[in-house]
Amino acid sequence: MLDNLAITAKNLSKYYGKLCALHNLNLKIPCGQIYGLLGPNGAGKTTTVKILNSIISPSSGDAKVLGYNIKSQKYQIKSNCGLLSESPSLYEKLTAREFIEFVGDLYSVPKDLIHKRIDAFLKLFNLEKRANDLLGGYSRGMKQKVCLSATLIHDPEILFLDEPTANLDPISARIVKDVILDLVKRANKTVFICTHLLDIAKELCDIIGIINKGDLLIEGKPKGVIDSVNANNLEEAYLKILDPSQKGTSNKDYLSWR
Repeated sequence: MLDNLAITAKNLSKYYGKLCALHNLNLKIPCGQIYGLLGPNGAGKTTTVKILNSIISPSSGDAKVLGYNIKSQKYQIKSNCGLLSESPSLYEKLTAREFIEFVGDLYSVPKDLIHKRIDAFLKLFNLEKRANDLLGGYSRGMKQKVCLSATLIHDPEILFLDEPTANLDPISARIVKDVILDLVKRANKTVFICTHLLDIAKELCDIIGIINKGDLLIEGKPKGVIDSVNANNLEEAYLKILDPSQKGTSNKDYLSWR
C-alpha cells in the first residue's frame, strides 16, 4: 500500500449514456481510518462504492484498494474487502446460521473459524434464539444484522458500509457503531461509510466528503468542513455546501399556509 493509503482514486468517472453518475473523483484514504461519504440520494455514493469494489467499471480514471488495481486485480480486491450494500440480498429459504456459513464458504474461511465467528455474531446481535429460523420470517432490522455478520465473516481489511444502521432500532444501531469503532481501534481496519445520516458521520468519521450530482464538493475532518463554511454544526455545513444560496427558512415560512 503506497504511503499507507488504503484507497486511492484518480479522476474516477462513470457515465450511463449522457447521464453522469460520477465525475473526476479523487481520493486518498489512509489505512486505519473511517471515511464518510455524505450526500443525498442519487449523489453518486453507491456508484463510488461499486467501482471501488470492482462490481462495475469506471468510464474513465483509475483506483487502487489496498494497493490492488480495481480493473486488473478484481479477485484480490473482493477477497480483502467486505461490502454491505444499502439493499442487501438474502436467501430467505436459509436460516441465519446457514446464510452466514454459506458466505464464509464463498471466501474459503476454515469451517471451525466460520462456526466460531457465527456464534460470536449471533450473540453480539442478540439473534441466538432465532439462529435456526428461516430468514424469510426476519424483520428488516434482523436481516440487516445478518447481512452485517456476513460482511464481517472473512475478517476483511476494508469495510464498505452503505447506510449500515438502516432499519435498526437505537440499541442495535449503537452496537453497530461500537463494532465499527472497535474494528478500527483494535484491528486497524479501514471503514468506508456511505450515508445521509449526519449523526453517524459526526460520531464515527475521521474524514468526510460531501458529494452531490457526481461531484465531490468538499473533503476534510468534520470540524474543518464545518469551519470552512462558517457553520455552527455539521448539518448546517452540509446544507450550505449542497446549496450555497440557501439562507435558511424560518418556522413562520413553513407555517404560512395556515
